[in-house]
Amino acid sequence: MKILDIKKNIEKILDDNKATNIISINLENKSYIADYMIIASGTSSRHLQALSEILVSELKKIGLEKCHIEGRESSDWKLVDTKDIIIHIFHPEKRKFYDLEKMWSEEIPKEKAMV
Repeated sequence: MKILDIKKNIEKILDDNKATNIISINLENKSYIADYMIIASGTSSRHLQALSEILVSELKKIGLEKCHIEGRESSDWKLVDTKDIIIHIFHPEKRKFYDLEKMWSEEIPKEKAMV
């Protein structure tokens, strides 16, 4: 499956499960950690946990077996790592505090791209 198809699937899964403010950031020329970062918000700690678990379950159904969740003990942030796409799911206040959209949306010269 192509990376853009996987990204669209992730965005649809998040949207179908009531995640809000879903934003995708292309990490090309910014970092070598992944191709895309997707950031979304949930409404409660329970919603964040459910979104992350549903996402991993649905991604495994399309063949992405090595997905895992980080931040299981956190009540306001979850990360789903698919290797090529990193998904952050935040409680809105924490999302505003960390402001990853601003940090990762700026263009970075290729020679300064982060590992």
